[in-house]
Amino acid sequence: MTNIPSTLYRAGVLHCPADPSATALLVRDGRIVWLGSDADAPSADLVVELDGALVTPAFVDAHVHVSDTGLALSGLDLSGVRSAGELLGAVSTYAAGLPADAVVLGHGWDESTWPVAQPPSAAQLGRAADGRRVYLSQASIHSALVSEALLAACPEAVAAPGYDGSGWLRRDAHHVVRAVARASVTGAQRVAAQRVALGHAASVGIAAVHECGGPEISDEEDFTGLLAISGAGVPEVYGYWGELGGAARARELGAVGAGGDLFADGALGSRTAHLSQPYADGDGCGHGYLSADQVRDHLLDCAAHGMQGGFHAIGDAAVSTVLEGFAAAARRLGTERLRAARHRVEHAEIVDRRLIAGFVEYGVVASMQPAFDRLWGGAGRMYETRLGLARSLASNPMGAMHGVGVTLAFGSDSPVTPLDPWGSVRAAVAHHNPVQRMSVRAAFAAHTRGGWRAVHLDSEGVLALGAPATFAVWSTPAGVERGLPVLQAADPETRGVDDPTPLPVCRRTVLRGEVIYEEGSV
Repeated sequence: MTNIPSTLYRAGVLHCPADPSATALLVRDGRIVWLGSDADAPSADLVVELDGALVTPAFVDAHVHVSDTGLALSGLDLSGVRSAGELLGAVSTYAAGLPADAVVLGHGWDESTWPVAQPPSAAQLGRAADGRRVYLSQASIHSALVSEALLAACPEAVAAPGYDGSGWLRRDAHHVVRAVARASVTGAQRVAAQRVALGHAASVGIAAVHECGGPEISDEEDFTGLLAISGAGVPEVYGYWGELGGAARARELGAVGAGGDLFADGALGSRTAHLSQPYADGDGCGHGYLSADQVRDHLLDCAAHGMQGGFHAIGDAAVSTVLEGFAAAARRLGTERLRAARHRVEHAEIVDRRLIAGFVEYGVVASMQPAFDRLWGGAGRMYETRLGLARSLASNPMGAMHGVGVTLAFGSDSPVTPLDPWGSVRAAVAHHNPVQRMSVRAAFAAHTRGGWRAVHLDSEGVLALGAPATFAVWSTPAGVERGLPVLQAADPETRGVDDPTPLPVCRRTVLRGEVIYEEGSV
């Protein structure tokens, strides 16, 4: 950092609770060394005129899949299709520009938004792609549509749980075809995709991300390659490796934790999240992938290697199993030792008061995604279809968890939902269930300081003397109130993905004193 000139940022609106009147800050050697008024500002090598812009701590996205995000940003985006016909048309157009031996990779289709929720068949996909192999991940990433050519390349998928001859694969069968599809991506393409994703993250004010990798969702080369470029002109990457009993391996790979997407269940969109009560629109309660004993043993393994652990758990039955494992581990290690580790649960979408009490007891960090409620919560959307209205309105209880002191770390699960931190703050403020709404300040803290706390960096995520100079500069068309934009909790019947309220626009993102994004530079 010594080669970076000292920089004075002045004439701004700083979100600095310790000094609410501050309008300027000085950065030297990667840290904030002075805060105060413009009139009292010291000299510096460089001066940046903020012209009234808002300065806040930069965001942390606490759950991402960087390579998949980059491939989605630069590849076939299916989030806008609204029918099987539109999907086939998009595949046909995209495939026409590819070599004959290429694999068509796409992401983001969500049949719950279609008038007729029936995706195309493997045969139809093959015809649209002119015989090419096709892999199209559903919005949840827990299932995919594949063509006949890709099925033929994966004969072992036929005997795996979750196989369906229609070409819509779930569970183990999906993991089989996903591995083959990802193998078609070259090393150079992967690195390019990672840089696209991290560059985009910086452009929306994100200075750090938590990558959730593991043998069922990525591979070791992808994971270590991503960690190698962390912070090199792009946001920092904190990696979680989700392999059961793999704490030692996670440490060897450079991970900060043995968790992330260590699956205790699947997802609501694919009806593989493990519920205590059956799905409203299908048979069964989904699938649990771990036992309480396996959870216990994983936590004991993490303790033996001094690693943070964690699990992907969406349904209440899966979360209950995870917490049973925590209770068993506590009998071996003691509750305080478990609490000190700050183990995590990713998503935690369906939890009641009893389960929330378990988060409190064991000091579990809840890594949650407010955009899930924005996109799929409320009447007439996917959660109601899967769960019924009452259970859907009880989902993603961020307000209840915050209210009893659960540490929240907000993220996107990108590419499941876009990298959109202010949109996530607004989603938490305007939850479909008014009981679960949070204040702007609390939601903002969960998406900034909460992400740092989740990786045990408690001093970060604030504008304060001596703190790392990691912040973002914003144009604020929504106005400014006490240093944060006004994000009103609009009527949930009229807001949502089409909410017209303007959000702040990032002008500059700074990571430990280094500018990693500047408006107009890309």
